[in-house]
Amino acid sequence: MIEGPKWCGKTSTAEYVSKSVLYMQDPDSAEENMLKAKTKPSLLLEGDTPRLLDEWQVAPVLWNAVRFAVDKRQKTGQFILTGSVVPVRTDDMHSGTGRISRMKMRTMSLYESGESSGEISLSDLFEGKTDMSGQSKVTLEQIAFILTRGGWPAAVNDKSEELALKKSSDYYEAVVNEDISKVDNIEKNPDRVRSLMRSLSRNISTEAGTTTILNDLRTNDQSLSQVTIDQYINALKMLFVIDDLPAWSPNLRSKTAIRRAAKRHFSDPSIATAALNATSKKLFKDFCTFGLLFEALCIRDLRVYADSLGGNVYHYRDAKGAEVDAIIQVPDGSWGAIEIKMGSGDVVSASENLIAFKNNVDTDKMNEPSFLMVLTATQSAFQMENGVWVVPIGCLKN
Repeated sequence: MIEGPKWCGKTSTAEYVSKSVLYMQDPDSAEENMLKAKTKPSLLLEGDTPRLLDEWQVAPVLWNAVRFAVDKRQKTGQFILTGSVVPVRTDDMHSGTGRISRMKMRTMSLYESGESSGEISLSDLFEGKTDMSGQSKVTLEQIAFILTRGGWPAAVNDKSEELALKKSSDYYEAVVNEDISKVDNIEKNPDRVRSLMRSLSRNISTEAGTTTILNDLRTNDQSLSQVTIDQYINALKMLFVIDDLPAWSPNLRSKTAIRRAAKRHFSDPSIATAALNATSKKLFKDFCTFGLLFEALCIRDLRVYADSLGGNVYHYRDAKGAEVDAIIQVPDGSWGAIEIKMGSGDVVSASENLIAFKNNVDTDKMNEPSFLMVLTATQSAFQMENGVWVVPIGCLKN
């Protein structure tokens, strides 16, 4: 099962490896497909394998039908399920454990879009390689454009800059006006959705809680309640619009308490720029927002690269205010710590912060970090004398 936000390329990618396809939302056969799903869902599974079931969640009964067919056939690689919505679970829906494997698909990283040279590899860093260097060709102006364009395949492939920028705006408008109400069949006020997404965008890459978001929205809407905000946020999560970054809990030498709040993030930073109506030119007039959005871009790319290694991305912050922007941990327990700095003037202090953090991790109970990195917007990639890597986002790959 391939999950992720709509327009990120799930169906197109799955079509490359499928031998037959069922399009549940095909207008010519949608009514007939739903009738089959209600009477004999196994009919929809007939076809050469792997069989792609696109937008399967339109008929949730297909989940149990696939699970049963997998058990009966005793073969792997029978079906590919794609969906841009988390379906509402029913009491009779099987977990799918042991039968259906989940894969998260994200929007395109800079390496996938051809804008990163890929001279510095995360997998090489985890293996301890040091004979690497690189030079990013991505300028700060290009990063501002990439933030507003996003990693949507259709936008990346569009030769017209105007049309490419319109893709993220169209996605945002579709979420606000249609998708958020369809996902759980609960009608939602578009103006409230806009206000919520603007607030989330202003608080991107921060640990702003729902109380902070609610207080922000109540400035113009006193009738808003915590229950309503939670309902709206949950719907955005079901659509894979919100993709918050969880906190990491290492073993520390000190007794400092670790904060566990997640950081606010969207599945693509262009959702935030669309919500804020921020153009690339406007970002240069607000470097604070530019910096937070740049961090969001880096987190998206790090997640794409970490996913391919079977790893996860977290952030760290303790009660004393010490923090690290990104921690990547892979299945064997290896980990790396990353500080994200748009300006090169902060590189030295960021590297010192990473070393101080490393020294506070109890390596008697967990591994030494495989690498420490300062991820920047521009300049060259190299390893500092203190062992910390300096890598521009335009040089990184998985």
